[in-house]
Amino acid sequence: MNINIKFKVLKSTVSKPESINQEPATITQVSKSSSDIIAEGEFYRKKLLLNMIIPGIFVFLMWLVKIIEVLFDIDLSRFGIYPLTIQGLPGILFSPFIHADFTHLFNNSIPLFFLSIALFYFYSEVALKVFIWTYFLTGLLVWIAGRAAWHIGASGLIYGLASFLFFSGIIRRYFRLIALSLLIVFLYGSMVWGLFPGVYKNVSWESHMLGFFSGVILAVSYRNQGPQKPVYEWMAEETEKNGEEENDGNEEEETETLR
Repeated sequence: MNINIKFKVLKSTVSKPESINQEPATITQVSKSSSDIIAEGEFYRKKLLLNMIIPGIFVFLMWLVKIIEVLFDIDLSRFGIYPLTIQGLPGILFSPFIHADFTHLFNNSIPLFFLSIALFYFYSEVALKVFIWTYFLTGLLVWIAGRAAWHIGASGLIYGLASFLFFSGIIRRYFRLIALSLLIVFLYGSMVWGLFPGVYKNVSWESHMLGFFSGVILAVSYRNQGPQKPVYEWMAEETEKNGEEENDGNEEEETETLR
């Protein structure tokens, strides 16, 4: 009798291996995390492709205009901006699509395409507004303040986008957007020489400078819209504590003055 009882007790203690029951839970957790990573990567890939649509269409229209100009042997530079004239007003709308030659077109296509993608990807909430405002504000300022000549090309728009992306990241003080600002400086820092007169021949430095100025204005105007610097829990707790301490201090000052 004693042997049987001891055997049953030992058998009951060994009957529930906990490690076997816990293994499937850890496997399902790993599978969920990997699926989340895959879904997140798919989301950002689709977002990137969608944000390439408007820049791609814009660059395509630029090339289409130049091809039509060459095929039909016509000169569309008269659809550019001629400052302070009625005949130069349509250029505010048409001048970014008109280029002097294929070299001019190629040099503008690549930076415009990538800067536009960066704008629509990182500032998707305000990207379309910023793009349209940069487009028309730059053209209008060139029409008002440019020298007496035909101003053509998308370089003013390029300078406006680069300026917005740089200053917006600095103003928002968000490390991801600041990294984008530094990338803009690294890739297109030499563009700064285009802001000064006499550096390049037959170049509308006014479009560059006024586009740059438009980007600064829009970066300040839209500083509270779009992506913002995240506020972490510990930062929120510190601000709450500081606020409570200030309130306590104010109450003490009020009681002292009442005395």
